[in-house]
This record gives sequence, structure tokens and C-alpha cells, in this order.
Amino acid sequence: MPLPVEAVLFAVIGVLAGTAALLLRPEYFARTRGLVLATGLVSALLSGLVIRYALAGGDPSATLLLTVIATALLTSVPARPDLAARRGTHRRRRHAA
Repeated sequence: MPLPVEAVLFAVIGVLAGTAALLLRPEYFARTRGLVLATGLVSALLSGLVIRYALAGGDPSATLLLTVIATALLTSVPARPDLAARRGTHRRRRHAA
């Protein structure tokens, strides 16, 4: 598969990973929504290229699978679960005083 086609697939993977992170855990990314999308896109492009060259342009399906895994891990970097817990967005029972 030619590099420009793979680069477009890497970009799609990155945007989908950023969007999925924002849809699945929005409370973890309260102030950094743009950063999450940018992190997903850049991490997919860079990890895809590194994996492609590490595998010497081998099997494209293996390259795409490893890119999805690396992008999912790197997209979670700006997550802030500690701030989500302080805001009280988790489902907790409040005890009557």
C-alpha cells in the first residue's frame, strides 16, 4: 500500500480515537477537548509512520492494527481522572447528614 494512502488511514484512525475518547469519557477531558483531537491525530500519524518503517513496509493490516493500539494508548495521555473525581461527576450516593 502506498504511503499517502496509509497516511490518510492513519489520520482517520487518529480522529476516530480522539472522538471516541471524548464520547466515552467526556469528564476526563473537560478543558482539553481540542488537545485530545490533536493528540489523537498526531499520535496516529507518528506512530503509524514509525511502525511502518519498523516493519519495513510489511503487512499493512499489522501496521494498521499496531497503529490503532498505539494511538489509543497515546490519546489517553491528556486524561485527567483526578479532576473528574473532584467535580463529582461520578455516580456516588450522597448520605443524608
